[in-house]
Amino acid sequence: MKELLLGNEAVARGLFEAGVRVVSSYPGTPSTEITEAAAKFPEINCEWAPNEKVAAEVAAGASIGGARSFCAMKHVGLNVAADPVFTMSYIGVNGGMVLAVADDPGMHSSQNEQDSRNYARAAKLPMLEPADAGECRDFTKLAYGLSEEFDTPVVLRLTTRIAHARGVVDCGERVEAPLKDYQKDAAKNVMLPAFARPKHGKVEERTRALVQWAEGCEVNRIENNGKKTGVICAGAVYQYAREALGDSVNYLKLGLVWPLPEKLILNFAALCDTVYVAEELDDFIEQHCKALGVKAVGKELFPRCGELSQRLIRKLVAGEELPAQELLEPLPVRPPVMCCGCPHRGLFYALKRAGVFVSGDIGCYTLGASAPLSAMDACICMGASVSALHGFNKAREGQWAQKAVAVIGDSTFIHSGITSLIDIAYNRTDSTVIILDNSITGMTGHQQNPSTGYNIYNEPAQAVDLEALCRAVGIHRVRVVDPYDLKGTQQALAEELAAKEPSVLISRRPCALLKSVKHKAPLAVDPEKCVGCKSCMGIGCPAVSMREGRAVIDATQCVGCGVCAALCGKGAMA
Repeated sequence: MKELLLGNEAVARGLFEAGVRVVSSYPGTPSTEITEAAAKFPEINCEWAPNEKVAAEVAAGASIGGARSFCAMKHVGLNVAADPVFTMSYIGVNGGMVLAVADDPGMHSSQNEQDSRNYARAAKLPMLEPADAGECRDFTKLAYGLSEEFDTPVVLRLTTRIAHARGVVDCGERVEAPLKDYQKDAAKNVMLPAFARPKHGKVEERTRALVQWAEGCEVNRIENNGKKTGVICAGAVYQYAREALGDSVNYLKLGLVWPLPEKLILNFAALCDTVYVAEELDDFIEQHCKALGVKAVGKELFPRCGELSQRLIRKLVAGEELPAQELLEPLPVRPPVMCCGCPHRGLFYALKRAGVFVSGDIGCYTLGASAPLSAMDACICMGASVSALHGFNKAREGQWAQKAVAVIGDSTFIHSGITSLIDIAYNRTDSTVIILDNSITGMTGHQQNPSTGYNIYNEPAQAVDLEALCRAVGIHRVRVVDPYDLKGTQQALAEELAAKEPSVLISRRPCALLKSVKHKAPLAVDPEKCVGCKSCMGIGCPAVSMREGRAVIDATQCVGCGVCAALCGKGAMA
């Protein structure tokens, strides 16, 4: 049976066919759809974990328990999961364990361009990199065979273009992987120093064995077109090179990107007078080739930043420009903005008016940094807003305590904000933390989280009581506001900033895009009352614009939230 699937969906299909039993992940673009698609198979027990570290540990426990397990994350999520992942490299597996990491060259939805291949080398874990949706399915199944044969977790590396491109996939039936017996074995599973020391040597032996496997495996292959120029590549870059250069060069396509083969690379180089290594981000393969003595052309030609493309490879290797279709009119610039009726808009307007330092976090609310709100001063990583605010206030010795806040979403707070809030309560700064509770994980596409009251299957689940949690960790001032109530939000913000103790303000209203949310009728502008002052434009709502000197509201976009009306001193909006 053939199906047209996203790369992420094809990975999920591979999980199903490989007999995987347990999947735990935290949503992160571009990896999210893997777990969402896997949850559609009743044979797989799927869940959203509070964060990637927990997800990796759940998968590790399931593997030790004898089941084939899986977790997925984006590249920055691997930073969070690194602690258990590195140690699982020493422990190995019982049931096969696979971790998928989706890198984001070009930073389409990320705060950095991290190259996760470096993690595979550092953790001494085999890493497979598929080049299309069909290989996503095939490599996923292969990964479980490798995992159990070599007693190791296996990393499956995707990039945005592979994760989100569709391709034809040959789908097969599920082959059940029997639950393996669990045998108590402290020397294997308990990483005390005495047990861990000999494990390091075994990991090195495993890497040498994997190198030998890499020399002749079917996922690493030479495509000899009888030319004197060769290109070494993997993943999406293989597709770019094939389209750009066709059969005018030879190819060494690498499906196992760590550990890398040695003899295979040397044999390929012997076929060519000139060898190019085309890869996105770091010179990972190039370094390996040059260490083998191959005079490869790499990062002196190809950029280290951003994505490669067919046009760029054709230009750099062949010196030719591919024809491009010229636009009759230039495309308008469309920066990302908060949606109409977004509950974060009123809160960020209140922050802008208060003129405070805003320590930001990862989520839809990061858009609060954009004009016209321009109400964010820093954004580092998941959960950092809270601890960074604490550090900021420590550094300023309390001088800014009434002029600084942290903003963090409900899902992000569960992910990694709780321990930071404990730090504020324990080490004491008069910090004001604002939890933007929109009842969902918004930026990655409306996934449930432990504070929503539903699990990945939309079944009722225990919901974290955010107010009770904040009080339990030592915050005495906890209050809830409705960000649509602009006046009430501004008053609450002023009072919490003035407090001489830590406080939490929960800005609570569901995401405007949730199907369960019932909206009011769209507002309209009375042109007789509007004086064209543009006060309503200060919130940056896409539904509000100016026409012939007067404000107008697009009724097809407006959800009747009323925030713009609260800014109109003439009562022109109703």
